[in-house]
Amino acid sequence: MRRVIRFAFLTGGTAAVVGAGALVRRRLQELPKPVGGVFPNGMAYARLGTGPKSLLFIRSGPGNVVPTGLPMAVMGGLWLRPFLETGYTIWIVTRKRDMPKGYTVPEMAEDYAGLIEDEFDGKVDLVVGEDSYGGMTGFCLAARHPDRLDHLAISLSGYRLNDEGRATQLDFARLMSEGRRGEAGALMLGHVAPGLMPPGLDRVIGAALVRSMFPMTHPYFAKDVVTEAEAVAAFDAREVLPEIKVPVLLFGCDRDLEFSREVYEETARLIPDCTLKLFEGMNPFQAGSDRRIPSDVLEFVDNHPPVHPERPPKERGVESSAVAAEEPVAPADEPLPSSEEQVGPEPSLAGAGTG
Repeated sequence: MRRVIRFAFLTGGTAAVVGAGALVRRRLQELPKPVGGVFPNGMAYARLGTGPKSLLFIRSGPGNVVPTGLPMAVMGGLWLRPFLETGYTIWIVTRKRDMPKGYTVPEMAEDYAGLIEDEFDGKVDLVVGEDSYGGMTGFCLAARHPDRLDHLAISLSGYRLNDEGRATQLDFARLMSEGRRGEAGALMLGHVAPGLMPPGLDRVIGAALVRSMFPMTHPYFAKDVVTEAEAVAAFDAREVLPEIKVPVLLFGCDRDLEFSREVYEETARLIPDCTLKLFEGMNPFQAGSDRRIPSDVLEFVDNHPPVHPERPPKERGVESSAVAAEEPVAPADEPLPSSEEQVGPEPSLAGAGTG
């Protein structure tokens, strides 16, 4: 959820919302054309590039939709370009659709593990988790399935949300599920930037920002957004952190409203091979958009060899069955095709090798 405000600040706030079209088109033109679809298990994705190495990006939440338009443009400009330039194919993958009530973070991690097994020949080179949703899922994935990835990088997530963070995530998800986007946006603004805007205007701006992050949804969104928030609010990763065997790079900051400095430090201490980079004097929006992060991740990968040998190629009777007719990821003013139009068999996944 915090990524919404981060993108807003990065693109100039209200002015960016008004003039987003030109920025979106310019930024997207500078990147490989992203394509999107839905895997057979219900996990939507956006793919950029066709490099020989694979990066699986677990998005923040709540809200299991792929980024388009302004969010994709900003994410690409700040986060993704260095990885594309060093030979990665980037797969931004959401949690699956139509999750049953009570679905847990470990179960979501199992979905990603199964996806890697079925669609990426059992292994990806790098997993990047964003904020609490991507971070906690990444912790579980690395703990339970260390053979499915070589390195893990987590941005702005600790082992457990504090009380304020849990309450805000649950309230935001409830408002989104009820279609009250203006109130959801105002809640978010008030949480991360109290007093920034007067009552009334916060709803207008908040609604515009939320719409930019969720330009379209899907039939299960209202249910899934609450399921995700409840899962993250209830989860405590301390039990699984000591089981992580892959090298981990963890980014945090000392002015985080949802994770204290002590939680970041304890998270890093519990992981056997973890490097913590704590941004001093920064809030999550400053830290999460710091342009040093991609180069730090790439340097970390170069300097920390995988702890397990390469898996031999799987013996498979058929090729990957992911998504055949991928669709371009639309800019902000062009909706993606419906999920029914995106699903289909695919002969192979170009650029999704294990590197």
